[in-house]
Order: sequence, then structure tokens, then C-alpha cells
Amino acid sequence: QVQVVESGGGLVQPGGSLRLSCAASGIMEPIYVMAWYRRVPGKRREMVANIDMEDGNPNYAEFVKSRFIISKENARNSISLQMDNLKSEGTAVYYCNTVSGASLRMDWGQGTQVTVSS
Repeated sequence: QVQVVESGGGLVQPGGSLRLSCAASGIMEPIYVMAWYRRVPGKRREMVANIDMEDGNPNYAEFVKSRFIISKENARNSISLQMDNLKSEGTAVYYCNTVSGASLRMDWGQGTQVTVSS
């Protein structure tokens, strides 16, 4: 059974930090890329950052560069997202995504709520 599980969301004040974690299990083929997406209320889901699971090369959306860091974790098929200097427009549900196998199958987590508010 495929499971993609996010954790670490919550309420934080503007300028604060949060760390999200994601662990994928039950995926039988190699995972090539893991990523964080977000859905801001009233908008479409958008990519925040992704990471190549082979070489660790990260990519970031322009709106988070220099504030967020995506990393591979020591546990297999696990990543994290360190979010610093959060802004109110960062309030969203954050989703973890995996891309695996020759068919580039995508699996999604259920999402974790991040609320940036004073």
C-alpha cells in the first residue's frame, strides 16, 4: 500500500519558521523526484520545491528562493522542507509528491495545513 505522509504543519507568526517532513512507503519502483506543492485558498496547486532523489539537486519556485530549503533525509524516501521568514501569503495546504518508475507515476500525500498569521 502506497503511503505518502506529511507532518510538521501548524500556526506560525509572520517571519517565523516551520519544518515540514514527508515519508513515502510502499512504492515498489525507484523514486526519481520528491516535491512540495501548496494550494493557497482560491488558487490552483503550485510547486514550491522539488529534489532529485539520486543526486540531491534541488529546484525552487521563485517566490520561495533563499527562504526555503528542501533536503533529503537519512531515512529512505524521505524529505523535509525548512521554511524560514514565512509570509502571510504562505498560508496554504502543503502537499508532498513523489514521481517514480518508468511511467513517472505520481503519488500524493493528504496535505498539511500551514497558517501564517499574527
